[in-house]
Amino acid sequence: MTPTTIITILIWVALIAYIVWRFMPVRGIKQLSQEDFRAGYRKAQIVDVRETQEYKGGHIIGARNIPVGQMKMRARELRKDMPIYLYCQGNMRSSQAAKVLKKAGYTDIYQLKGGFKQWTGKIKRS
Repeated sequence: MTPTTIITILIWVALIAYIVWRFMPVRGIKQLSQEDFRAGYRKAQIVDVRETQEYKGGHIIGARNIPVGQMKMRARELRKDMPIYLYCQGNMRSSQAAKVLKKAGYTDIYQLKGGFKQWTGKIKRS
């Protein structure tokens, strides 16, 4: 094998590993149905991890907006002694936010299954 072939193979392996890591479910993060989300969200911190414009267009009542891109900087705004209920439009960004929070030492993290696009409860527009 030539050095170019080896480098190409390594790049492909790294790319595949990154894609798997990025889209793999987060261990220890519980997916909640809408019913379970509604049942517990009054005792939890609800966090909408979508971008601010998406949040202003409509969000679950009682949710605060911490976009996933800001989660690392703003994680300390969340309490570690209360459950954290995350959601985004689907489930991609809330999974990324959950990884950041888990890495920062948060353990009681939940994710709305299906995200905001499947939410049928009340919403607020800002």
